[in-house]
Amino acid sequence: MEYKLQYKRYSENAILIEWPSEIDENLHQNLLCFKKIIETELVKLIVEVISGYNSLLIVYHVPINNIYDKISLLKSLYLPNAVDDTVKNVLWKIPVCYSPTLAQDLEQFSKVKSMTINELISLHTATRYRVYFIGFLPGFLYLGGLDKKLHLPRKKSPSLNIRKGSVAIGGNQTGIYPMNSPGGWHVIGESPVSFFDVNNNVPCFAKPGDLVQFVSVDIEEYNDISSRIVESDYQLESIVL
Repeated sequence: MEYKLQYKRYSENAILIEWPSEIDENLHQNLLCFKKIIETELVKLIVEVISGYNSLLIVYHVPINNIYDKISLLKSLYLPNAVDDTVKNVLWKIPVCYSPTLAQDLEQFSKVKSMTINELISLHTATRYRVYFIGFLPGFLYLGGLDKKLHLPRKKSPSLNIRKGSVAIGGNQTGIYPMNSPGGWHVIGESPVSFFDVNNNVPCFAKPGDLVQFVSVDIEEYNDISSRIVESDYQLESIVL
């Protein structure tokens, strides 16, 4: 599918490229392919390329004097139907404890959706979610693919302190809070896994394009994994696709 892109100045040294406003795997693969081309061809000119659900932000080393020349060059690099088949994405198996003792909104969420907690868990763990980008907190994975039966608008009044590792749902998205934070999503579980560590060579193990699947564990397994992580004796399960 050929996408109509919009190019615009974002700041004195940055250009924003936008695809149609939708969450779509094919669109995202096209976006990541263009990102790789830009990073390869313009490596001496740019600081970084930041990806979103349907956008790329290209940050240059110096202020942009002629925006039209820069946009023209970017357009010449774009391959409308391209995807990168050489990229090896990873499926990460994330342990999650769906227990009311760890999930402040689980019981209310199940009542609002008129389903049992077991039905909720079954739906939430059945999907392989695509990592579209990482933000608003370091290590916060924006995931696509949530079952429509689990869609629920964000809270009208955000919680002031959501615990690190909280697995939550907001609107048509699900995600994991990588640190203690205020937030308006509904917490339905908790993972013992750390999603961001500045002491690691790669602070966040996942990257855009990877897949995430949640694996239900009970409270005993959760505590065991937590202890093993503290002792550096736990390896997160992953599969290279």
